[in-house]
Amino acid sequence: MVVAPRYIPGAPVASEFVGTGFAPNTDQVPDASQITPPVLHPSKGLINPVSITIDLDAGFPLAQLESPYHKTAMKQDGHRYNISLDDGETPANRDFELMWKPEVDNAPQAAVFTETKKDKTYALVMLMPPSAALQAKAKPMPREVIFVIDTSGSMEGMSIEQARESLALALRRLTPQDRFNVIQFNSYTSKLYPDAVPVNGRTLQQAQDYAKNLRANGGTEIAGALDAALIGSDNPNVIRQVVFMTDGSVGNEEELFGIIRKKLGDSRLFTIGIGAAPNSYFMTKAAEFSHGTFTYIGKVEEVSEKMSSLFRKLENPVLTNISIDLPGAIKGERWPKQLPDLYAGEPVMLSAALKDIGAEMTLTGNNGAAKWQTKLSLAINKNESGVGVLWAR
Repeated sequence: MVVAPRYIPGAPVASEFVGTGFAPNTDQVPDASQITPPVLHPSKGLINPVSITIDLDAGFPLAQLESPYHKTAMKQDGHRYNISLDDGETPANRDFELMWKPEVDNAPQAAVFTETKKDKTYALVMLMPPSAALQAKAKPMPREVIFVIDTSGSMEGMSIEQARESLALALRRLTPQDRFNVIQFNSYTSKLYPDAVPVNGRTLQQAQDYAKNLRANGGTEIAGALDAALIGSDNPNVIRQVVFMTDGSVGNEEELFGIIRKKLGDSRLFTIGIGAAPNSYFMTKAAEFSHGTFTYIGKVEEVSEKMSSLFRKLENPVLTNISIDLPGAIKGERWPKQLPDLYAGEPVMLSAALKDIGAEMTLTGNNGAAKWQTKLSLAINKNESGVGVLWAR
């Protein structure tokens, strides 16, 4: 709900398209003057009051439903929930988030929802993980984990405190079979080690000391950090995970997406939004491109819970290298093009447009060293309103 000021890299350039923003257009952000609106001082009073009403039809029993940053009133009727702000309206000074978790089973489950409009059928495929209790019994896989921490000036205050606590917690969860490195960036990028190192008492202590001394200052030059973290190579014997903590307050998203596409290799990129109003667009899309997920931490009190949940997932993915054989799918009209790994605690979603319907779809993946496969019928039992809209978006 917040459009926060963003760091604009690059040298100013002349342009016939000049907006009314506070920053000039640059060679890296050609529309900077159009994406840097003025910001009113809090002394001006209640800014952008917002009211929210949500009609949630989950379609299955929920184990949890909560809004962590706003007080809400909830009414339930079966699987349907009506949610509204407790105070009627709120200033748009932090993002709104609604989280719900389904009751899960002991094995990966899949479901497909369809809607037909005119000459197309739209499908939404949802792949659900098994219960966390079952996953906890599985043997973790060896990993190379690269932690990237934003220490730019926009992280000053609570944001850098959240980042330090998150990194300290992450380091404590590493195991002797893992390798790791820590990268920080502001106007410059620096590494704790030239390359990833084994986990032992000495390297962990050095990393913990490094984390305690992180300070916020300078610009938000994310491009250099991505170049340092993504090596563009593949290693089938290890899962390579890049954990990227930032508020993402930049205007050169398209340049950064290009770096990710070029240098990702077989790395998985997990973005963590820090602060009251992170750049969710950049961090969500960056994770989608790279088999990862986006986690939002809006307050210090959430660091332990959300980071613990994230690292439980990263330590042992339920399914990797997931693919879907979707008969009748129209080329180029399915999203995401690359399916992320399936982790405990959140589903994998696929949206597609189909030119014909009625066949079976096949889902496959790797569950550790074992192969996993399931088949789902695409026969239409019910038109699910909204599936076409989700595909279009």
